[in-house]
Amino acid sequence: MSNPGRYRWFVVAVFFAFILLHQADKLLIGPLTTPIMETFRINEAQMGAVFTGALIVGALFYPLWGFLYDRFARPKLLALASFIWGSTTWLSAIAPTYPAFLATRASTGIDDSSYPGLYSLVADYFGPHTRGKIYGLLEIAMPSGYLLGMILALSLRDVLGWRGVFYITGSIGIILAAVIFFGVKDMPRGKSEPELAELEQIKVYRFDWRVAKGLFRKPTLLFLFTQGFFGVFPWNVITYWFFRYLEVERGYSSEEVMVTMVLAVLVLASGYFVGGALGDFFFKRTVRGRLFVSIFGVITGAVLLYVTMNIPVEAKGSFLGMLCFTALFIPFAAPNVVSTVYDVTLPEVRSTALAIQYFIESAGAALSPLMAGIIAVRADLKTAILLICISAWAICAFFFSFAAWLAPKDIRLLREQLRLRAEEMRREAL
Repeated sequence: MSNPGRYRWFVVAVFFAFILLHQADKLLIGPLTTPIMETFRINEAQMGAVFTGALIVGALFYPLWGFLYDRFARPKLLALASFIWGSTTWLSAIAPTYPAFLATRASTGIDDSSYPGLYSLVADYFGPHTRGKIYGLLEIAMPSGYLLGMILALSLRDVLGWRGVFYITGSIGIILAAVIFFGVKDMPRGKSEPELAELEQIKVYRFDWRVAKGLFRKPTLLFLFTQGFFGVFPWNVITYWFFRYLEVERGYSSEEVMVTMVLAVLVLASGYFVGGALGDFFFKRTVRGRLFVSIFGVITGAVLLYVTMNIPVEAKGSFLGMLCFTALFIPFAAPNVVSTVYDVTLPEVRSTALAIQYFIESAGAALSPLMAGIIAVRADLKTAILLICISAWAICAFFFSFAAWLAPKDIRLLREQLRLRAEEMRREAL
């Protein structure tokens, strides 16, 4: 590693490609739903079981991935996750019957929960004051992957069939597994922390149950975990129901829906980086800075969404402009939550801490589409979307406020623990 500064950007590029292509593979099943249902001659309930199976498996695997990442070499485990992605997608492509497809598609959830190790490894390449921008940059790949998956599915399903599309994305997963396995190097946990950065030799710290249990005694984390349960409600309501809202309640054609959503998702993708960069900017001035940005993002998103959804149906230009403006603020909290989790946790349990965060978020994810459907039956989709999104963001702002109040103490405690470790390592080196 002759040029560490340049090499770490190679790692970021590899991880960006992994997230982009993995999300494309994960989400392209949506546009492929109709041909898959026709192949197996199944109904919506049976297809819904396919979606749910992968979500449940993914949620269950978060704690295991978190433990493994904190215990073993992270690049090798990421390579394994990429290989699992590729191989399970291939198995889905060759599944001859619906039960086989149900099982193989559920198995794709195993690698869906593999991101905590990726983020913790990035934290050891980049220091606390730049992580928000890096996480924001990486998270651009998520909505971009959604668009890529949609483009791949719509452009290739009639040419190659849905199985052919799965063969392509599955093969990409296996190729990326080799790139990660041979090209990405692990870093000592905590290497980028200011207290440890100048040490030539860093003592290896591995997952410790006592330290892991201590995560639930950190007030900042408890409030972040709690808001995480509600924080994903808006995402899933918008993901599963906004297309139908545009078609049914605003009378958009398929082409108008496509243009509207593509533009909104592109702006939303930029919001990850903007939110992360703002979090870094204000974190340098106050350790509460990331959480202040998160609060601003959810409150602004709620207000702007209310304004947007109440624009008259015939004012399509104004609706599109306000929807894109709203989309910019919605993801502000995402990179700052990851950064804050790492701001208060020891390096050897960071994957576990983020896995807990994502596990709780996944639990909330399962509830919101059903809730929106029930409300829509009783009222309409506009009411369902507004009620769930605004309520959830208000709850998130409430818990973010408590996290911001308590974060300085937890951050000071972490910095003190790292200083003590650095002093111990210096004594051992003498």
